[in-house]
Amino acid sequence: MENILNIAKYILDEYKKISGTPIDEMKLHKLLYFTQRESLAITGEAMFVETFEGWKFGPVSRLVRDHFDGDDISVSDKSEISDEAKYIANNVIQQYAGYESWKLSELSHNEYSWKQSRIGIQYNENGSNIIKLEDIRKDAEKVRPYDSLYDMYYDEFEDAEELV
Repeated sequence: MENILNIAKYILDEYKKISGTPIDEMKLHKLLYFTQRESLAITGEAMFVETFEGWKFGPVSRLVRDHFDGDDISVSDKSEISDEAKYIANNVIQQYAGYESWKLSELSHNEYSWKQSRIGIQYNENGSNIIKLEDIRKDAEKVRPYDSLYDMYYDEFEDAEELV
């Protein structure tokens, strides 16, 4: 299992390589959420154990928020993330990093898991309810996994049955 801070650092660095600009905090949180969801969709397993809270603009990792420093993440455990984690994170970056942060927020508001975390909370309230992994798993069931290396969806491969 990966450490969310290491995944956040990886996404932050890859985004900067691709775009030439630092990632903003809102976009980072949404890309992390989508990375967790994609991991569940592709592997059936969570990428990290750390949780998200259902804030008014979408999923937020309190741990990442506490370690985000404007355009960097302070990471004490600098262990390398797995190739599988890089692959999934890269797929998410390719699919979603081109969107503005507000669009990603809007997309995250369509997620069952976020909606469940917001029950009983007014729209303009921040909220701090945990987004349950079981609910993210339900969102993952609706995902059509994408392979950024081949620019194809998994179900377009001839051996698609073996991949998922």
